[in-house]
Order: sequence, then C-alpha cells, then structure tokens
Amino acid sequence: MQKFYTLLLVSVFVIQANVSGQYVTKKVRSVHEAYTDSLKNVQYDYIFPILGQGAYKQGFDIPYPAGIMANYIWMDQGLDMTNMQLGFDGTNTDIPLSPTDFIEFGDNRNTSYIYNVRPDLWILPFLNVYGLFGGGKSVTEVNLIAPIELKSVVEQNVRTAGLGVMTAFGVGPVWVNVDVNWTWTKPELLDKPVKVGVLGLRIGHTFTFKKRPYSNIAIWAGAMSLKMGEETVGQIALIDALPQETWDRRDEIVNQYNAWYDGLSPAKQAIVDNTAFPEIIDRIGAADGSAVIGYAMDKKTSEMWNGIVGAQYQFNKKWQLRTEWGIIGDRKSMLFSLNYRFLL
Repeated sequence: MQKFYTLLLVSVFVIQANVSGQYVTKKVRSVHEAYTDSLKNVQYDYIFPILGQGAYKQGFDIPYPAGIMANYIWMDQGLDMTNMQLGFDGTNTDIPLSPTDFIEFGDNRNTSYIYNVRPDLWILPFLNVYGLFGGGKSVTEVNLIAPIELKSVVEQNVRTAGLGVMTAFGVGPVWVNVDVNWTWTKPELLDKPVKVGVLGLRIGHTFTFKKRPYSNIAIWAGAMSLKMGEETVGQIALIDALPQETWDRRDEIVNQYNAWYDGLSPAKQAIVDNTAFPEIIDRIGAADGSAVIGYAMDKKTSEMWNGIVGAQYQFNKKWQLRTEWGIIGDRKSMLFSLNYRFLL
C-alpha cells in the first residue's frame, strides 16, 4: 500500500557516499634512494598542484593532479521512518495530505546500485576537490506492522550530482585521509532531490615495489558517516506501490483492518476517517490499483556510521584500480573503481 515511502533510495546515495579521494603517496624510503634523488631533481612546470615543486624537493612522489574515476557502488542499509502523512486521489494531481499517527513501521531497508563519474583535481599536494555525476537504481522495502501487516517494495531509477573535498597527509608510516561530499539525488518518484552528506575517515599504509617505485599497493581501514535530508514527499500509483503478494492477500488485509478499526473508540475512529487510509483499504479490497497516493514522511538511516576497509593497486602514475567494502554495522556496501590520472 504505502510503497511510496519506499522512495527513500536517497540512500544513495548515497551512495556516492562511498567514493574515497586520492591520497598523497608516502615518502619514498631509503631502499629507493635513486628514485628519491630523481624526484628531488624534478623541475615541476605544471600549474597544479600548487606547491608541487616543493613536494618533489622533499622527495614526495605526489599523484598526477587531475583525474577521472569511474565507480560502481552497491549499498544496503536500514531506514527509520516517522511523521507519516497520506493523501488519496483518483487522478495524478496535487493531493492534500493528512497525518496518520497510527501507522507503525517494522524493518525498512534500501538497496542502491549506483554508477558515477568522479573528475577531481589536487589544488594543493594535500587538498583535492572533485565532482560526482551519475545514476542508478534504488530498491526500497517498507514493512508496515500496524494497523495492518503490509509490505511495499518499490524500484526506481535515480540521477545524482554532487561535489566533495578531501585532504590527505602522512603521520609516520601511515597516511590519513579525510573526505567529505554532498550529493543531490533525484529519484523518479520523489518531487524533489534528496541531499546526502557523506564523511569518510581512513587510515592506511602504502607498499611500494622495489623494482617499480611508481607502482604500489595501498590498504586502509576507517569509518563512513551518511546523513540524508529527512523530508520525503512524492506520489505513486497504488498498483506500483504494492507487490503482487499484497494484492493476493487483499481479503486478509481488509479483514485485519476492519478488526482493528472496530476496536477503536468512536473518537479515534473519527480521526482515522479523516485520513486517506480507509479509501486506500477500500481500493485494495476492490483490487483497484489505479488511484494515486500522495505521501510525506521524515526518514533517516538506522545507523549513521559504519566501518570500512579498502585496497588500491596503482599500476603506474596514470592508472589505479580500487575496491572498498563496508563490513561493520548495519550499512553494508562495496565499491569498485578505475581511475585515470594526468598532468595539468
């Protein structure tokens, strides 16, 4: 029935939330003295990063300043929903909404499949800025437990765009990466884009090959925080908001609703009568999915933080292959990306 609230794929974004920035490669160790000496003698004539010449003078092998990264992200996370409002109309017009405080939710989850392109630029050897542009698909499952038991599953396409900033620096044998980005994700069933903010904290170490000092493997661990805009407003046809199993159970659902309604006091029945809920139940009982449901609600991720681990293989200073996994906490995710870097 209320599959509309499933439009919270916002998790995307998320998604795009999982994209980590480039880091400054660690200072080359004594086993690569020849390579280090060559870095100190580099005449860096490019605009970015600013202070690039100084970094080379210190023997740091900084990445090429500009890059294009292609990402694929999968993410699954729980959603908490409150302040549900519903409206009902037989046509796709503006629908007045009414509060439905008697609705209670169970376990609600969103799964997102996102692809994006991430152009970036190192402004300084320790400061990177980037954009995010892409799309994908969101699948949201919402479980209603009161006044009736009802499951809604909605799939929809999404578009997303955003920007971010990342800083990286070394601390002894490890490097530290702090990455923050903001994306605006537009699910096709929502009236407005959803703003998502992502904060990533990573600590890692880079292992350089002795015979190929320009190639390396980096590993890291850290945490990611995701915060989305809470208000969700949209419209959906009833037939698109409910899976076939719900329509197959329509007699059971109507009987369950009637038993609950008959047990209310006259005052509470009057409150329910002033909402769209009775009309929605009538349409379900009549197997009529043609009506349009309006909805609004507040939602947030069940857990803001989750733990992440990742690795990157740098073939050379132009090409890097990366993966990252969210494995600790309610939010689970995986990222695969290919990065191409060049001088600017």
